[in-house]
Amino acid sequence: MTPSIPGPAYRIVTERLVVRCWNPEDAPLMKAAIEASIEHLKPFMPWAYNEPEEIEKKIDRIKRWRSLFDRGEDFVYGIFSADESRVVGGTGLHTRVGEGAREIGYWIHAQEIGQGYATEVSAALTRVAFEIDRVKRVEIHCDPRNRSSANVARKLGYTYEATLRQRFHFSDEVWTDAMIWTLFSEDYPSSPAAKSQIQAYDAAGRRIL
Repeated sequence: MTPSIPGPAYRIVTERLVVRCWNPEDAPLMKAAIEASIEHLKPFMPWAYNEPEEIEKKIDRIKRWRSLFDRGEDFVYGIFSADESRVVGGTGLHTRVGEGAREIGYWIHAQEIGQGYATEVSAALTRVAFEIDRVKRVEIHCDPRNRSSANVARKLGYTYEATLRQRFHFSDEVWTDAMIWTLFSEDYPSSPAAKSQIQAYDAAGRRIL
């Protein structure tokens, strides 16, 4: 196997967006984006039920995410406009699906939906996962009711594996099902995701992809 490119990718530039590690100074932009999108997010994002919350909690959460990122334990990113003046959403390459694997999660600002941003970002993170992190598989999990998320996975060449019952925990009384979509390293080179045009940079700003 080709040696891994030194990672992780801290900053990824796509055709229209910047996807990068959150910094504490991003907290006001994050807070504004989430609060403008709460009703849009609630049907599918359990954490949206804790919103709105004060800015200090956002800063503390970003600091925890950054600590995990720097230690190589989990990778949470902000999605920004090309000039980084506004938050378009959030995403991540999560390690919770096991060794040698990543799970891509994402949310998009309510005013930015329908523009293909989730597909653009997920394609970019798929490239990063396979070409920098050198994982064996990448997964996308979504609520079966969330047809837009299912379409993202389908467009990028992921295979529908199963729908697992009662996997998303909204409250003590409410659990929802989860669709599992998977792309394996041997199938990645021929997938639409592999054709994504991106640039990726490490923590020192050096280009690694």
